[in-house]
Amino acid sequence: MISIIAISGVVVGVAALIVVTAVMSGFSQDLRNKIIGNFAHITISAEGGIENPWAVINQLWPIEEIQGASPFVEGQALVRQEKRIFGVKTRGIDPRTVSQVSNIDDYLILGDLKQLDSEGVIVGKELARFLGLGLGSKLSLQVDPRKVHNFTVKGIFSSGMYEYDTELVFLHLNKAKEMLGLSNISGIAVKLNNLDEAVRVKEKIRNLLGYSYFIRTWTELNANFFAALKLEKVAMFVILCLIVLVAAFNIISTLIVMVVQKTKDIGILKALGMSKKRIRVIFTYEGLVIGFIGTGLGIAFGWLLCALLEKYQFIK
Repeated sequence: MISIIAISGVVVGVAALIVVTAVMSGFSQDLRNKIIGNFAHITISAEGGIENPWAVINQLWPIEEIQGASPFVEGQALVRQEKRIFGVKTRGIDPRTVSQVSNIDDYLILGDLKQLDSEGVIVGKELARFLGLGLGSKLSLQVDPRKVHNFTVKGIFSSGMYEYDTELVFLHLNKAKEMLGLSNISGIAVKLNNLDEAVRVKEKIRNLLGYSYFIRTWTELNANFFAALKLEKVAMFVILCLIVLVAAFNIISTLIVMVVQKTKDIGILKALGMSKKRIRVIFTYEGLVIGFIGTGLGIAFGWLLCALLEKYQFIK
């Protein structure tokens, strides 16, 4: 019974370590995909904006790791809807090329990206709910207090990130430049075949374009957020390792109890000529057997829980 309890302690510790680490990894990856779905893998910008983005994009195509590129304009504005006012981030996009660098087309729950013109906007689900908007609804955007720009809602998207679904409004690239009073675009969004190659490709782009451009990867744009996630994951791993450590001490206490129980048997073995070292090896092997059996069962149990979690989604 004592051995079974010791093995059970190891099983629970190892299974908890596997399941929680797996859930944290999935959580981190899910958030990363949602963040990158709204932003590009690499962003190219310049002081004062980029005057001719298409010439810059044409220079990038020799880099084989690049999957797509699209110009964009960013700014801030006030949304006016009846008596309600809400501050938002506006992003001017090119409907023809934005699907190469963003998942906005997949995020649309109403409307069509191809219908985005100079008179239309695409808003997030939470913003639409807050302002009572639907397809065809009218709303006003204001940057200059003296001028109001009227738009029609041509699409509603849901990225799964509350911040983006509440604050982000997509406009046509040319209309965004006009509304924000810009002569140049804010930057160029670049998508790669493999986002983990971002740092290496960044250096290639810098060598190609020179140092007059600011080039930032997706990790640099969201450095604080991903650093917090990594720290949380490490902290959880350390805490769970302490659980496994407790299970290890459980094995030690089990062996100590067993040695006390077998005192007479040990005395008989020593009387028959068995050395202390050989007796110590017996209990060492017993501890190893408990550890290996507990670890093996813990791995199997943890894998089973992960498989069930993936199939039935107990945690969304």
